[in-house]
Amino acid sequence: MKTSIHILAFFLCFTLANGVLYVNPGNPYNFPTIQSAIDSVPSNNDQWIEISIKEGVYKEKVTIPSDKPFIYLKGDGVGRTTVTWGDNGTIETSPTISFMADNTLVSGIKFVNSYNYPPKNNNPSWAVAERIAGDKLAFYRCSFLGFQDTLYDERGRHYFNQCTIEGAVDFIFGNGQSIYEQCRILVNTPEIGYIAAQGRYDPNDSSGFVFKKCRMIRRSKGKTYLGRAWKEYSRIIFYKTLMANNIFPEGWLSWDKDVKKITFVEHQCYGSGYDKSNRVDWAKTLSPKELLAFVDISYIDREGWIVKQPTIH
Repeated sequence: MKTSIHILAFFLCFTLANGVLYVNPGNPYNFPTIQSAIDSVPSNNDQWIEISIKEGVYKEKVTIPSDKPFIYLKGDGVGRTTVTWGDNGTIETSPTISFMADNTLVSGIKFVNSYNYPPKNNNPSWAVAERIAGDKLAFYRCSFLGFQDTLYDERGRHYFNQCTIEGAVDFIFGNGQSIYEQCRILVNTPEIGYIAAQGRYDPNDSSGFVFKKCRMIRRSKGKTYLGRAWKEYSRIIFYKTLMANNIFPEGWLSWDKDVKKITFVEHQCYGSGYDKSNRVDWAKTLSPKELLAFVDISYIDREGWIVKQPTIH
């Protein structure tokens, strides 16, 4: 027993020194769970550490705490590495995975909240697949699957590239300052849905959701709104995005907020669901300069933090 512990301790020191930790339940010299690998990272770490997660289905609830930045979670691909849990209740306690630290990178992983996914007859409830409360996080080729409140983009600057987000009710929500680029938005509502519910509550807050060159795909018979104002100064922009044919003609809901304070924008979108002739008359139109300020990567990254992250491979 002591020999095995000594070998594991040596392996841990070696892998930390080389910046890679391995999660593989079938290998006694690797970590059995994602959480155990995260727990091994030193607090206040200031160097990138890769956690390489072997293909498989990981039934666990995961948290990267605020004192563990510079972690790169690398899966084997969304069709091969899955993290799933089935909790519901509150948006803070139900997430399958919670990202509380700054400077985090994720690629090739599917995150699922299975409480009401695939959609069943459960009563609708908060059931978050992912909570993001850190700053400077990027996600590449990941999937976030759920029904209500799938992706809690709570706060901070975030970048999503070639990701898939599926849900029905407010399934992209929060007060994040985020760009979703070339992502798939899967609308899976049996009746009435809402894609985004952005929570900007202060006119001086820089937050907002930008959907850039995304594809909206209909997965059920129900119809959906593009978004609704969760807070008073909600801001959502769809830019050059394909819209499916299940969009309500009016497009947006104020949710009883003052429409003069809301910024909901569609610019150069296309598809059968893109018909601005019947949109609400309070939707905004931005000048080219104003629009560029949001769709350019500088909206979330003026310091170059995205290019300073590890290379995705």
